[in-house]
Amino acid sequence: MKPVLEQMQIIRRGAAKIVSEEELERKLHRSYHSGQPLRIKAGFDPTAPDLHLGHVVLLQKLRQFQQLGHQIYFLIGDFTALIGDPTGKNETRKPLTAEQIAINAATYQEQVFRILDPLATQVVFNSSWMNLLSAVDLIQLAAKHTVARMMERDDFSKRYQEGRPIAVHEFLYPLIQGYDSVALKADVELGGTDQTFNLLVGREMQREYNQEPQCVLTMPILEGTDGVQKMSKSLKNYIGIQESPKDIFGKVMSVSDALMWRFYELLSNRSSEELMTMRADVAGGRQHPMAVKKSLAWELTCRFHDDDAATTAQQQFETLFENRSLPEEIPEVEVVADAGGGSIGLALVLRKVGVASSNSEGMRLIRQGAVLLDQVRVSDERMTLVAGKRYLLQSGRRWFSYVKVVS
Repeated sequence: MKPVLEQMQIIRRGAAKIVSEEELERKLHRSYHSGQPLRIKAGFDPTAPDLHLGHVVLLQKLRQFQQLGHQIYFLIGDFTALIGDPTGKNETRKPLTAEQIAINAATYQEQVFRILDPLATQVVFNSSWMNLLSAVDLIQLAAKHTVARMMERDDFSKRYQEGRPIAVHEFLYPLIQGYDSVALKADVELGGTDQTFNLLVGREMQREYNQEPQCVLTMPILEGTDGVQKMSKSLKNYIGIQESPKDIFGKVMSVSDALMWRFYELLSNRSSEELMTMRADVAGGRQHPMAVKKSLAWELTCRFHDDDAATTAQQQFETLFENRSLPEEIPEVEVVADAGGGSIGLALVLRKVGVASSNSEGMRLIRQGAVLLDQVRVSDERMTLVAGKRYLLQSGRRWFSYVKVVS
């Protein structure tokens, strides 16, 4: 086990907030001198089957605690998923079915061990203790918190002020998440910044049950490839850990230079000292940002695949985008020209082939310079394609198709 000062330097990296650092240092000192690892908890509701790099931010921090010699409890909230996490929602969230939960939970376990050491990770399900509680036990748990305290949550107070319904069972979610910390006797709980309220409830619940309150460590919410909104599958700005090496590498290369450093800070295994040197080299012109970004893309691709796959993905990227070569196989689609017009708007074509969800989004992509026609960047959002011709259409760095316009 490393000395406490070194542990704290590693733990602080990328963290949004620690409640509190003094308490955590005391726990670490006690652990260091007794040889007893801290109990580190992080909960995941199996609400979706696939994990992306936004999830990896938290898993990476768990891995760091693991490497420091502490015990990791990867908690799958199969019981709380029956309630539905209300965090950040402006309406009551629909609970998952038991079948959905089981499928997603199994997929979670398979994916997390690409990051965590399975031999040093204890996977637990909160149904294993929540199913043992009687109705009386649940009422007694509810008695340990007040409605006024619940209404301090931003999402609850906003919905109340807007006249949106708040179901009573939603108040149980943070209470049960807090009780999970009691059941596990957690020393530290990790979560995203959007989970701060729930994590602090865990501290209060432990006090109610005469336990030493856990420390809380929150991690930032990672932006998606657009660099603006949080990484999300629904927003289509995510990088999934089960995607192909080519897609992981290419998507990482598509992020801005500014976002690249945030990815490095929250996702890379490189030390803080290495990152400082890299930043200085880029700022001083000794390294090109493209080379540094390639290194990040290779590292992340390798983590979820292997060295050979990452190297192949890099070679494919360089061949395709740096040497301006075309992919070996490019699909072809047909689109029908407007009736009687003999042509069709490019924005409409982008919608028809699935690149854009609407004409307005297609026009936005064109304005942003994200569309190439016959390898020439297009800027006129009202450009039309003529019937009887075949075009090479490219959107972004990875999507290619031949488009034949027919009458």
